[in-house]
Order: sequence, then C-alpha cells, then structure tokens
Amino acid sequence: MNIIKEGKYFIYDTAQKSGLKKIAKDVCYNMISAFYRMKMSFITTKSEDRKYGVSICAIFKNESPYLKEWIEYNHIVGIDHFFLYNNNSEDDYISVLQPYIDNGIVTLCQWPHNQKQMECYMDCIENYSSETQWLGFIDIDEFIVPKSTDNIHDFLKPFEKKYGSVMIYWRLYGSSGLMNRDLSDYVSESFTVCWPKYCNIGKCFYNTRFGFDKTSKHTNQLHHRFWANWKGKDIPPVNIFGKICVGTRNVANTSDFPIQINHYFTKSYEEYAKKRAKGDVYFNINPHDEQYFYEHEMKNTSTDYSAFKYMIKLKTAMQSSGEKDIEPDTYMNKR
Repeated sequence: MNIIKEGKYFIYDTAQKSGLKKIAKDVCYNMISAFYRMKMSFITTKSEDRKYGVSICAIFKNESPYLKEWIEYNHIVGIDHFFLYNNNSEDDYISVLQPYIDNGIVTLCQWPHNQKQMECYMDCIENYSSETQWLGFIDIDEFIVPKSTDNIHDFLKPFEKKYGSVMIYWRLYGSSGLMNRDLSDYVSESFTVCWPKYCNIGKCFYNTRFGFDKTSKHTNQLHHRFWANWKGKDIPPVNIFGKICVGTRNVANTSDFPIQINHYFTKSYEEYAKKRAKGDVYFNINPHDEQYFYEHEMKNTSTDYSAFKYMIKLKTAMQSSGEKDIEPDTYMNKR
C-alpha cells in the first residue's frame, strides 16, 4: 500500500492510501469546495442579541481533578459560558462546579445516557444554542489557544456573517516523559512536548445565526466537521484560514496558525493507563491501548509553549478561587 506523505503543515494520525483513487477524490473535494465557496458568497447574516458571545458544550465523566483548571483557562481566553453534561460521574464533581454554577458561568445538565456523546451535543444545540452567538464542542482535555489575538471572540468575529462553523486544528501533546504526575499541577503547564505539525482534524465552533438539521447525514461528523444549515441546505465548516473543509480536504498556506486547540491526549503514562482502563462518554471499551500510546508518543518531537502566555492569569485565577478542591489520591483510586 502506498502511503501519502505528511502535508506540509499537517501530520496524519492515520495512514492514507495514495494513487489514482485518492487523486480523484481530491479533485472531487476541490470541485465541491468551489461550489460551496460560491454559495457562501451570497450569504449575509444579521447580528442577533444573545446572552453569551462564545460558549462551550462539553460532556464529562469522572474528570473532577481537571474541571477547575479547564474552566478557568478557557474562561480566560474568552469562553463566556459552559454547558456541561455529566455522564454518570462517581467522583465529587459537584463541589468543583458549584461555585461556577452559582456565579452563572456553568449550566450543569445530567446526561445518564452512556456512549451518546453526539446526542448530547444535539441536545445542547436544541436547548441552548439560542443563548449564545458561538457554541464550541470540545473535551475536558482540550484547551483553546488564540495566538493572533488574545481571545477567541476577536478571532471568530470575521467569520460571523458568512460562515456556519469554524474548525480549529489540534496541536497534539504527549506525556512529556512523565510516568506520573501530581494532579494538583496544571495540565497546561506540565505538558509542552508535542507533534511537530498540526493534526489534520480538530474541533468546531458553531455560528448560531445559522440553523442545524439534526436529521442530516452529516450529524455523525459534528464532533470534528460541523455542518450548519442555511435556508434548508447544509453548509460545511471552514477552517481557521477560511478554507472550505469537505471530506479530508485541509488547506493551510502557512505554519503560523492563528489559533489552535491544545489536545492533552495522553497526559502522563499513569493517567493514560487509567483513562483507557475505564469506559468513557464515547467508547464502551476504549480502543486506545498501550500500542496506540506509543504510536502517538513517537510523534512527539517538538515543543509548544503558546499556552504559557495565559499562565500567570491562570495561576492568579486558580489561587484566588482556592486552587483545586479535591484530593488527587481519592480520585485516582476511584478510577
């Protein structure tokens, strides 16, 4: 099997076949992209009053040691509100979240349905999208890092009138050589070793000026490729450069990406082992085994400190709100 070489600015997480079939697909995707580009050129939306500018929908399960830092960090970079869905957690997540619920930053929803992550997202769209201008779908191990701007509001603003969703690419991080880690340490500070190029997938922010068709054939992609709806027709996402994303098509003309999502996929070796030993919100039996860990780890040959520009603000926020309120050992024993 012939394997496609890595893109100039992207590294492929999975092997892809090359050859005539791949060339034909690329030509097809380029034609589809041109069609949607022309179609979007006629779209102009009007601003609507919303309670929040940019919000996140996330589902979590037994992740209480990570919730506080994740909320504080993403709030610093411009997330106004968090719609959090608890999926049968057995740890003391409520003591972490209650202050944020009380001050109006978090809306907590109970989601007892196992392995129903996409359905969770659709529930959030149906019930809460009218409250926010943008609704992003990321996980608790993902941290937004605006680089060309200091907050995500300013980055998304140029996309508001014409684009139904924007995909932000992953910067994938590994263990940084840590076998284990004190869970009171910051995730965003502990891990700096990453893939040298961006992953060719990421997460999307939905522009709620557009509609959403939950019966569409594209809904199974909304975790990574969110198709919005305009006047009854599905509209594909664009990437951070405003390029149409259909199929496996990714276009970047520079290695200087204006924004990224830091995906702390493994964390330390011990944390990864405990993560894969339990079911999660998507997988009943997690397929990410030890071999997968090493395949991922071998790509970690670079460093990225972009998140450090927010580090002092994060530490100040964490300290002023009482640091982390859970004993790490208690949590780890439950997993």
